[in-house]
Amino acid sequence: MPTFETLPRFISDLDRLTPEQRRRFRRTVAAFVEDLRTGSFRAGLRVKRIQRAPGVYELTWSMGTGPAGRATWEYGPAYRPGTPHIIWRRIGTHDILNGPGPWERWARPVTRWRARHPRRRVGRR
Repeated sequence: MPTFETLPRFISDLDRLTPEQRRRFRRTVAAFVEDLRTGSFRAGLRVKRIQRAPGVYELTWSMGTGPAGRATWEYGPAYRPGTPHIIWRRIGTHDILNGPGPWERWARPVTRWRARHPRRRVGRR
């Protein structure tokens, strides 16, 4: 059985899903775990790398009506030899891909930067 962990942002994203969306995700994860054991992902899971985010992958599934569900994940260091370890990063719709990227764990809030570097008004005195 593969091991896993979740980032705090994944938990907060998961809490925002409806019970039906969570149920579909659990069903998708069951198929994902089976494929991890075999070493090959079925086409229906639509597993692919995320561009400009080395080592980060996405998993896509149908959430019924509305946009498709997505979860991002990466391989972590194995806790048991020969067993993959998954780190779940985000879950939701396509909007989860419009974030700060793979460095999000270390990113500082933008408001701190703006407080130190206020916007200058050009052309006004």
